[in-house]
Amino acid sequence: MTDKSHKHQIDLLVDPVGQTLKNMTIPMIYGMVLLMTFNLVDTFFVGLLGTQPLAAVSFTFPITFTVISLTIGLGIGTSAVIAKYLGAKDKDAAKDSATTAMYLSAVIVSLLSFVGYIFTDEIFLLLGASESLLPLIHDYMDVWYLGSICLIGPMIGNAVLRASGDTKTPSIIMGSAGLINALLDPVLIFGFGPIPAFGVKGAAIATLISWIFGLAFVLYILLHKRQLIHGHLIPLKNFIAACRGILHIGLPAAGANMLTPIAAAVMTAIIAKYGESAVAAFGVGSRIESIASLVVLAMSMTLPPFISQNFGAGNMERVEQAYSSSIKFVMFWQVGIYTLLVLCSGLIADAFAKEQEVADLIKLFIYILPLGYGLQGIIILTNSSFNALHKPMVALVLSVIRLFVCYVPLAYLGSLFFGVEGFFIGALLGNLVMAFISYYSFSRQFSNQRIDVEPQST
Repeated sequence: MTDKSHKHQIDLLVDPVGQTLKNMTIPMIYGMVLLMTFNLVDTFFVGLLGTQPLAAVSFTFPITFTVISLTIGLGIGTSAVIAKYLGAKDKDAAKDSATTAMYLSAVIVSLLSFVGYIFTDEIFLLLGASESLLPLIHDYMDVWYLGSICLIGPMIGNAVLRASGDTKTPSIIMGSAGLINALLDPVLIFGFGPIPAFGVKGAAIATLISWIFGLAFVLYILLHKRQLIHGHLIPLKNFIAACRGILHIGLPAAGANMLTPIAAAVMTAIIAKYGESAVAAFGVGSRIESIASLVVLAMSMTLPPFISQNFGAGNMERVEQAYSSSIKFVMFWQVGIYTLLVLCSGLIADAFAKEQEVADLIKLFIYILPLGYGLQGIIILTNSSFNALHKPMVALVLSVIRLFVCYVPLAYLGSLFFGVEGFFIGALLGNLVMAFISYYSFSRQFSNQRIDVEPQST
């Protein structure tokens, strides 16, 4: 199933740990930067249509994020299962699992999207959308639901490639699909020559076409170039066994992913009592955080395949070395990011804020919360590592503790006593406490896992 001669292939069981993680992570960063850039372009063009279309598309984010979170979770399960089989040199089981993941994800996403399509009006009215926005929401979501099955390409297909040690191809697929989306947006939204202006529906059609391209691209690679999946149905017994393995990790991982927007909504509600300026500053800060944490997010996708393969092979020393070196790197990296943000805080505040009050709050955010981005990196990478070690429930419990025992409650308590500044400091302390809990939990669980695995590998 693996082919070391392939130019994008990395041997996760043999190649030097630090260099391997670096070679896997850098392509993912490029792909994510391209994808984020093209997504901003998408939002920009929809915004040119006016406030109502932008509001309509904004209302779709919680629903689309729910479906995407589910596929990300299934992708995590897929990557962990396949990488462990590859580490154990069980190529047939890995191929069965990869094939099963594509079928299983397609069925689940199709069912979820069908339910969403049937209850579109009820769902969006419940979210607070006005009836006047429903036609625009339908224009976007009806097409989006139709194309959602294609998500198995960038989410599941790329997870299969990462599990085999290839992160360059997924980054190429992500970047190419994003570029197609960005190029088609203005053409389909505003019209060009014989192509009519579709408005909001045009943005959804552009997304659909880019997803179809991504799915076709990844299927070509998986089927013909790399032979990582079967081109035929697999025996029912193998299918059921593979489903169990994927869902065992995938469902808790999806649940953990979906906790994040819930916590963000609660945090927004807390800071909303300080006025629109505070909400605006927190919103800008959240976007800064997504960019400042880009390397951490990329590592959270490349560290698990490495850990899972070596876990499957019983190479627990390489697992420990990968985790430790990643944690150390993230801490040093994020100190550099914090320094850069503080130095540029004035420029950032002026770029995003027209009012002085908002600018001051953005700077306050930058001075406090990014101090904890390295700690947040420890939390994210620890959860990824637990999923890779096939301990998904531990990762889910840690996510619950982080968001609803440490992060949100401490931010709320800080706001009660010290206002907005206390809100930011409380969130920082929440990350500090949770980083210690995460690191301690991994050290303890890792010792137990090592005892279980190493005798089997001797």
